[in-house]
Amino acid sequence: MTLTDIVFSDVNITLTILLIILLTYWLVTMISGIDFDLDMDIDVDIDVDVDADVDIDADVDIDVDSNVGTGLEGSDMDFHDVANTEVNKEDIVGKRRKPLKWWQVLLIYFNFVGLPFMFTFTSWIFIWWLITTIATTMTHSYNNTFGFILMLAGFFPSLIVTKIFTTPFKNFFKNLNQDGDSATEIIGRKGVSLSTISEDKLGRAEVKADGNILNINIKSLDGKKIDYKSQILIIKQSKNKLYYYAQEYLTDSIDINF
Repeated sequence: MTLTDIVFSDVNITLTILLIILLTYWLVTMISGIDFDLDMDIDVDIDVDVDADVDIDADVDIDVDSNVGTGLEGSDMDFHDVANTEVNKEDIVGKRRKPLKWWQVLLIYFNFVGLPFMFTFTSWIFIWWLITTIATTMTHSYNNTFGFILMLAGFFPSLIVTKIFTTPFKNFFKNLNQDGDSATEIIGRKGVSLSTISEDKLGRAEVKADGNILNINIKSLDGKKIDYKSQILIIKQSKNKLYYYAQEYLTDSIDINF
């Protein structure tokens, strides 16, 4: 039995195909720089109460805009940006809210939140595939029922190994900006809003810096409405470094409030 026969056997073929798809995604992204865009507005408010008994709360509001490519108002959120939401100490607020569901807690615990989602997801699938392939090869069960039992049994152990493997990368990704490049200073630069935002609503903007066009997350500095395609000025970065505060740029005058 060759390695090809094992990885494409009845037991391993599902994880093998999924891994191939993920590797293709990374290759296409690295070579061509293609972003898989979703058109949506995301407002995340995370409430964490740290005590002897830990309770993590969150309120997530997602509005999907179907006017993609029509020229109508909307926001442009890259897929990998949607997945990059992190739970930070700066996100802790005082009031209590409804608790997270069990699957949300698992996503946070196993680093699907706090690291780029696709990075953690790919690591998990690869580790799960590797554990299953090795186990079925050693037991010669890649084509029988016992092999399927081993594959399912590897689900949670692979998550634990993934958590151990990905945790050291947290500091690395914190030193990168949202697009995975070395941090670029964009405070004080002008840009174009790709969303209609106001109050605490999170949106997207396009800013030119050092000859590159960057897509960033923004919120209105003073809560005032910023229209789609309006000229904006980037004022400062949020404490958790997930977005920037901006306000509409007026050619006559602009009032900057820090």
